[in-house]
Amino acid sequence: MKFEEAWELYEKDKQLLNYSPVTLKSYKIQSRLLDEALNEPEIEEVTRDHLKEYLLKQTHLKPQSLEHRIKFIRSFYRWATDEGYCIKNPAVTIQFPKTGIRVPKFLHEENIEDLREACDSRLERAIFEFLYTTGCRIGEAVLVDANDINWNKQSLVVSGKGSREREVYFTTTARIWLKKYVESRKDEDPALFVTERAPHRMSIAQMRYILKRITKRAGIDVNVYPHRLRHSYATHLLNKGAPMEAIQQLLGHSKAETTQVYARMTGELRREIYNKYF
Repeated sequence: MKFEEAWELYEKDKQLLNYSPVTLKSYKIQSRLLDEALNEPEIEEVTRDHLKEYLLKQTHLKPQSLEHRIKFIRSFYRWATDEGYCIKNPAVTIQFPKTGIRVPKFLHEENIEDLREACDSRLERAIFEFLYTTGCRIGEAVLVDANDINWNKQSLVVSGKGSREREVYFTTTARIWLKKYVESRKDEDPALFVTERAPHRMSIAQMRYILKRITKRAGIDVNVYPHRLRHSYATHLLNKGAPMEAIQQLLGHSKAETTQVYARMTGELRREIYNKYF
C-alpha cells in the first residue's frame, strides 16, 4: 500500500478517535515529508534502517521538532501494524531524542499591564483578557461561542486536547471587557471572537496576529504569543500560592508531570530576582 493511500485511511481512523485537527494537519505534513524522502515506497517495504537514515538527516532540527517527527512515525506504523497493513512494525524500537528539561517562558506582571494598556479596541482587550485570565490554549479560544459563557459564574466549559472538557474561569475585569465587546457587535455569528471585517469566526492565525499587534504597540522587547500567556497564567497562580493540583485541572493537563514544569519555572524566577537584587 502506498503512503498516500495509507495516510488517508490513517487520518479517517484518527478522526473517529477525536484526534485534534491541528495534530492531524501537522501529521499530514510529516507523512508527506517521509513519503518524499523515501521515494514514495510501499509502506510494508520500509525498514527500521530506512527510518533511522531518514531521521539522521533531520539533525538540523531542534530536539522537540525531531521528537514530533518520531511521534508521527511511531503512531503511523503502530496503526499500520495493528490494521494488518504491515507484518512487522519497523518503528517499534525508534527512540525519542533527549530533550532535557524545558522551562516554559512567561511574562512578568508588569509586562501584562503594559499589554493591557496597549489594547486600543474592545476586541483586542477582550481577546487579551480572555487568553490571560482563563489560561486557555489558542485552539480552545477560537472554538468558543458567546453562548458558552456563564456570565454570572464568570466561567465556561472548553473542549481541550483529546476532546476532554473542563471548566475555566475569568476575572471581573475580563467579564467587563468581554461584555463590552459582545454587546458592541452587530453580526449574528455565534463565535465569541469574530474577524474585524466581514465578521466570521476568528482563526488561530488571525488571533495570533492581533496579539502581535498589541505587543508591537506595547513596545515590549520579548516575544509574546498565546501560549506564553498560558505559561504566565500558570506561573502567576503558582507564585500566589495556588496548589499544583488545582493548576493542573485549570490547565487541563492529563498528567501531573506536565504541570510540574511550572515549579521549576518559579525556581528560575527566584534566581532572576536574586541576581537582580543581590
